[in-house]
Amino acid sequence: MKRKATAAGRLTRNQQLVLDCLQASGRAMTAYELLDELRGEGLRAPVQIYRALEALAREEKVHRIETLNAFVACCHHDHAHGPDAAAGFAICDDCGEVAEFSLPSEEGLSAEVGRNGFQTRRVTVELHGRCAHCAGRGDG
Repeated sequence: MKRKATAAGRLTRNQQLVLDCLQASGRAMTAYELLDELRGEGLRAPVQIYRALEALAREEKVHRIETLNAFVACCHHDHAHGPDAAAGFAICDDCGEVAEFSLPSEEGLSAEVGRNGFQTRRVTVELHGRCAHCAGRGDG
């Protein structure tokens, strides 16, 4: 099966729908949550969501949050992380908000594990806790 090619910077309709949904939500969403949200737009099969997410991830427009098995829209509008960039995510366990940040340097982390011969391909840090809003509520 031939894949539909898009020009640089151009998204397919499904990719744009998925990206818009993630951006509007402001939180990480699973593929099935995205599917539920986008059924009214004609997306009916999980494979449609997964293909769109794969393409968006290749373009660094979305990130996979490993610990949640979910995806979040990239907050870097230029999407220029670069091959050596390291991303970090602060995840609120109460409300699900995900804040993206850039790590100051991947080199220190990679050098530390490299002492044992480990070769780092990618660094992603996920921090779990409470956002300022939820922490300010004082419950829990």
